[in-house]
Amino acid sequence: MNLSQPLHIALVGNPNSGKSSLFNSLTGLNQKVGNFPGVTVDKKTGMSKISEKLSAKIIDLPGTYSLYPKRHDEWVAYKVLLEQDPQIKADVIVLVADASNLKRNLLFCSQIIDLKRPVVIALTMMDIAKKNNIQVDVAGLERELGVFVIPVNPRKNKGIAQLKNAISHAAQNLNNFPGRDFINMEPMAPCAIKKVRDIFPEVSNYRAIHYLINHENFDLNIETQDAIENIEVETKFNGVKTQAEEILQRYGKIKTIMKQTVVETDPLQKALFTQKLDNILLHRTWGYLILMLVLFLLFQSIFVLAQFPMNGIEWTFAQAGGWLTKVLPAGWFTDLFVNGILAGLSGIIVFVPQIMILFGLITLLEDTGYMARISFLTDKIMRKAGLNGKSVMPMVSGLACAVPAIMSARSIENKKERLLTIMCTPLMSCSARLPVYTVLIALVIPHKMYLGFISLQGLVMMLMYFLGTFMALFAAFVMKWFIKSKEKSFFILELPTYRGPRWKNILSTMIERAKIFVFQAGKVIMVISLLLWVLSTFGPPKEMKAVDEKYTALIQQNPLQEKEYRKLENTEHLQNSYAGILGKAIEPVIHPLGYDWKIGIALITSFAAREVFVGTMATLYSVGDDADENNATLRQKMSAATWPNGKKVYTLAAGLSLLVFYALAMQCMSTLAVVKRETHTWKWPLIMLTYMTGLAYVMSFITFHLFR
Repeated sequence: MNLSQPLHIALVGNPNSGKSSLFNSLTGLNQKVGNFPGVTVDKKTGMSKISEKLSAKIIDLPGTYSLYPKRHDEWVAYKVLLEQDPQIKADVIVLVADASNLKRNLLFCSQIIDLKRPVVIALTMMDIAKKNNIQVDVAGLERELGVFVIPVNPRKNKGIAQLKNAISHAAQNLNNFPGRDFINMEPMAPCAIKKVRDIFPEVSNYRAIHYLINHENFDLNIETQDAIENIEVETKFNGVKTQAEEILQRYGKIKTIMKQTVVETDPLQKALFTQKLDNILLHRTWGYLILMLVLFLLFQSIFVLAQFPMNGIEWTFAQAGGWLTKVLPAGWFTDLFVNGILAGLSGIIVFVPQIMILFGLITLLEDTGYMARISFLTDKIMRKAGLNGKSVMPMVSGLACAVPAIMSARSIENKKERLLTIMCTPLMSCSARLPVYTVLIALVIPHKMYLGFISLQGLVMMLMYFLGTFMALFAAFVMKWFIKSKEKSFFILELPTYRGPRWKNILSTMIERAKIFVFQAGKVIMVISLLLWVLSTFGPPKEMKAVDEKYTALIQQNPLQEKEYRKLENTEHLQNSYAGILGKAIEPVIHPLGYDWKIGIALITSFAAREVFVGTMATLYSVGDDADENNATLRQKMSAATWPNGKKVYTLAAGLSLLVFYALAMQCMSTLAVVKRETHTWKWPLIMLTYMTGLAYVMSFITFHLFR
């Protein structure tokens, strides 16, 4: 090993085995977050000092349960471990194993050992194992496996020095790693293995099996691919049968090793507790009622807990904007900074509390083991729409905000079902639609009560949420026929034992997800915010100059009316801006829906955020600045708005049409930015924008003419 070059270490292990904590302990603050080339899977890398003469670049690979990948992120780890990733080469593998759940972790450990690559096992969760009365004979385990086994506690920085020593020792034997077979693969397919090893003399028997099973996904030339294909045909190699035999043999030996090295005083106690709890939580009736309660509490928590910090953020930015407007000289630069940059930044930061709370609560459900039960209960319903049980959490959280909801869809392994979830989640009625619903329902729906306590307006509000949910499932059902995928959809789920949450893990997840949103999606949001500011501020010079001259003359003639004239001037400026021109241009298109050009401008400006609709209407109708009267005055002005022929603009038909449009249309640049970030292409955000706008138009057209 050339000590002048950094060692490359691949950090692997089962999900929730403590891998991220160990990565943080080894690398400290010397980390970078990116994406593996060509896939939407987070890649964390960091530098670590292994010894005085040896440094290492550590790559935190996605968590995986075995070397037979099913999920997209498992394929990433698989290709690195099989040395089929052209950009990532690992010299040493550090495999993280959970001591409190060793039997499950040893399957992956045994497979890595049989690859005959330098490997060191970091044994985590020893403190949890001790609490659960599980005793692990580390020396005996090391003897049975034939590799270094180092107990570590990354949170307390224990065992890290010993782990680095083991890594250093493994680095000195890169080309002559002793490793021995965990199981003997050769009898399972002797002829096929021999022929593959004739082509690749350096591979182990077990790696030869993987060449036979997955060579189509490897970076091999056509001649080699054909040669392996011929071997499969000539030897009548059966990959499924070989895999089944292998897993049975591995668990047989793992059972023997567990008897020799692990002592559990009462191994059935936890299983019995889990079974009793599952009898209630997975009950055909009570299970769904409890699930609805949990989802209701989750939904309420995202609103309630995020309300105060979000209000605080909005207040802070509003105060900062007001102060900067006063102290900075008047002009386009101040307007750009306050209404463009600062407003765009506010639109990013205001989502952070919801993102942190959502991912914190989801991690809490995952840590306790209940998330797996939610997926199990909802799988049958979701599968009919082309989704699966893991789609329910993103869709429910979409009722609060589609931005964190789409980010949480990463937990869905199947690429097609994950994409379907992303594409239909924005149809769920998010909190940004509430101001629009409130104004329009109060404007066109009579304030009637039924049975003394059931409000007609409240029923319409509830129907809007039902409409969003139904259309989301319908959209997924339709799109499943058009989105093609070679991946087969299996919903094989391990129901973990219930355990207490790890609060530090929850906090680190919340912070990490917030950082990803702010620094990745935030870049796109800022660009679109500035673009919208330009469109709403500037217009053809001739027309804008004419507006300025008109109101300058009016103010000179009647100075006492300056405040009212300024409001009218702002409205006319907006009307003659590029956004206003666009509103006039699209009026013939939106007229069949019952909308005028002012609504057209609102449809454009509210693309920044749906709730901007209310502010746009307030500006267009020159509503006063008194906050106490703002909503009432706005409703009065909108109610009095008429077409040139004297007919009212906001009739019942037009109001319901507009409600449906805002319920179904894609008017949220933050959502499109996150979809672009998650899919790494503009293709799917553009498809989303097109189909949701088309769906909103058709449904609004039907609604308007149905109630006309």
